[in-house]
Amino acid sequence: MKAAKRRKPKALRTRAERNIAWIEQHCCIPEGRKIGKPFILPDYMRADFIAIYDNKRATTRRAIISRGRKNLKTSQSALIVLLHLCGPEARANSQLYSTALSRDQAAILFSIASKIVRLSPLLIEHVGIRESGKQLYCEGLGTVYRALSADAPTALGLSPALHIADELGQVRGARSELFEAMELATAMQDQPLTVIISTQAATDADLLSVLIDDAAAGNDPRTVLRLHTASSELDPFSVDAIRAANPAFDIFMNKKEVLAMAEDARRMPARQSEFENLVLNRRVEAASPFISRELWKSCSGPVMEFSKQIPVWGALDLSEVGDLTACVLIGKPNGDGVWHVKPTFWLPGDGLAERGRKDRVPYDLWHEQGFLLAAPGKSVDYEYVASWLRGEFDKYNIRTIAFDRWNMKHLKPWLLKAGFNEAFIAERFKEFGQGTQSMSPALRELEGDILNARIAHGGHPVLSMCAANCVVDGKDASNRKLSKNRSAGRIDGMVALTMARGAVPMDDAKPPPTYQILFV
Repeated sequence: MKAAKRRKPKALRTRAERNIAWIEQHCCIPEGRKIGKPFILPDYMRADFIAIYDNKRATTRRAIISRGRKNLKTSQSALIVLLHLCGPEARANSQLYSTALSRDQAAILFSIASKIVRLSPLLIEHVGIRESGKQLYCEGLGTVYRALSADAPTALGLSPALHIADELGQVRGARSELFEAMELATAMQDQPLTVIISTQAATDADLLSVLIDDAAAGNDPRTVLRLHTASSELDPFSVDAIRAANPAFDIFMNKKEVLAMAEDARRMPARQSEFENLVLNRRVEAASPFISRELWKSCSGPVMEFSKQIPVWGALDLSEVGDLTACVLIGKPNGDGVWHVKPTFWLPGDGLAERGRKDRVPYDLWHEQGFLLAAPGKSVDYEYVASWLRGEFDKYNIRTIAFDRWNMKHLKPWLLKAGFNEAFIAERFKEFGQGTQSMSPALRELEGDILNARIAHGGHPVLSMCAANCVVDGKDASNRKLSKNRSAGRIDGMVALTMARGAVPMDDAKPPPTYQILFV
């Protein structure tokens, strides 16, 4: 087989063309059948470099490259590192970093970059390698590259000119302390560049998804998005779907192996989610959620306000002292059979931002936007919830509030203090078991409503977070209940929505009895 020919130099007019020419002149393929051959960039990579370095709208501050696995994403990251370490993009004495969630992941990019250096007669003369510190350095320019992981002691004191965020899609939730620290650390640089190269995250609420959606909206001309994903309209097992997410499919991927993976996923549904996420680059949980992201989004129509004439049912998911408390009301204000969902969430006001970092979601932002109420102090006191409920009963025609009996004994004295009387509490507050006996029928009703677009939730972000975190436990359709798919995930809102839907048949839909004194 003849050796691949290097492309002849030509008059270079743009920054991207200069960078591409340098790579093809000095870098070799680090692994595989063509190891040591010139790294001639495939067209899709050339397009990436043109988008990043020849951005016609503004100087690129952040670039997001997302596609399926085995498309040489790590090799591409290594090439970008070398461009800024000792190539045309190098600036004297600059610091370059790559970050990953684990040490093993961080070491992969460093290893690939090191192999490229060792295979190049020119680069090995000018670039030093420190294996123990996962560092590359160019002594003549004073530039240093280092691979960091999330368990690194600190990112404080760094000043990166280049930051490669490797597989950021593995971050669960909307925040990453390491990523945020690296982004803040670029403040001292005139033209810093962050490059995110990753398959997609699992849910809309995860950090990479938030960044991709913002980039797709075109809010910042300094952000470049290069996204390859199989759309939901495509058959997930088709060659067209695989090609859409994998621009390297017809170039150097092992087609037989990829198609075999598709067939495995078709035969074994338990493997489909992983296949869709890693190969088709879709936002899919590895554990199948209770409701798919697409179905949930299809029910995100606007929520109408309830009038006093509209019957309303609800449920209260009472938290432990410092956890998320949820109340969900549902009604049909349009008379068209669609349940409009009005959720309310509380967390203690003290330590709200810290709790958000722990759960990896922006509780403080949702509070500012009005989607989350911050109860005064360090806990959501039952007195506070009871007073709020009194106001809701004043505003709406609430037929039933379902509740978990576990915490109700602590709430009832505060309901009485808030002005409810014993007869009214007995009539309108209904115990709802958290086991499969009560939950299975309610889940069946809720599933049917979502599948048939009989739910409108308005895209409420806290409720959507809860929906994304839900999986179903149970051996069959008649023995099911909601469970969390990760230890830090909150599902309280979906539990309350399920209970509210299950509360509807508990009430016979007749007008409730009229009390001469509903409140005292």
